[in-house]
Amino acid sequence: MTSPLALTLTLLLLVLLQGPIRRALAAPVMQSWTTVFLAVVVQALPFLVLGVLLSAAIAVYVPPSFFARALPRRPALAVPVAGAAGAVLPGCECASVPVAGALVRRGVTPAAALAFLLSAPAVNPIVLTATAVAFPHAPEMVLARFAASLLVACAMGWLWHRLGRTDWLRPPSHPPHEGRSRGEAFWGSVRHDVMHAGGFLVVGAMAAATLKAAVPETWLRTAAGHPAVAVLALAVLAVVLSLCSEADAFVAASLTQFSLTARLTFLVVGPMIDLKLFAMQAGTFGRAFALRFAPATFVLAVAVSALTGAVLL
Repeated sequence: MTSPLALTLTLLLLVLLQGPIRRALAAPVMQSWTTVFLAVVVQALPFLVLGVLLSAAIAVYVPPSFFARALPRRPALAVPVAGAAGAVLPGCECASVPVAGALVRRGVTPAAALAFLLSAPAVNPIVLTATAVAFPHAPEMVLARFAASLLVACAMGWLWHRLGRTDWLRPPSHPPHEGRSRGEAFWGSVRHDVMHAGGFLVVGAMAAATLKAAVPETWLRTAAGHPAVAVLALAVLAVVLSLCSEADAFVAASLTQFSLTARLTFLVVGPMIDLKLFAMQAGTFGRAFALRFAPATFVLAVAVSALTGAVLL
């Protein structure tokens, strides 16, 4: 009874306040905010839905044993192969973590599984196509995003192979879709990811619209005018917003006050480490793993993206 009552009271309140609400929405700032918000959501939504469908299909219908057979036995070679596999196997962050856990559980070297975990959400065809659409006048952004993301994924895989310890990583003990048919698991994954990623898309679009419409232009110009500050600011923003990788390019494209290099950092950091990914990594592989892996990934992603931007952009 509580939910219908709350909904009724909310609708009644909106009816009573429709005059002030209408005047507020007619203000130039709100019109600008609404334009940016709708533009980001409408552009990003088709890519988000397509990415969720493909990632759910891969997570449910492609057996983890396929990856185990396809990867080289030597970890040093398996890492770049697993990283490159992310370029042909679409998967958002929500799907890449359980898939990586399944790979580790099936005997794939953790270094290769972690390289796939980082690369799949960042360099797959859906994400790169979305980036090209979001940056039609800067096609070099697609190459820069691909190169920087793949380099970070491989570097983190090799780093884990050299320095990681088995007691830091706790592989999951059971498949994520155990006890359900493939059809049920597929649609369950789609519903979960659409709601989860869609919510973060809305939050990201609201943040981008607020930055564009409400934050004084001089503040943004000041932050964007210092290259190091701009890069760090968008790196932190990527972590906080926790956008789905199929949608983040459109948010980055709306941040026109910042340089292409700073926006590249936003696109490289976000799919690899953000608030929801940290929680998922901790839940899948253990807190000891996440507390070491996440900060190292953040630092390396910022450094590599800044260097890549300086060279390619």
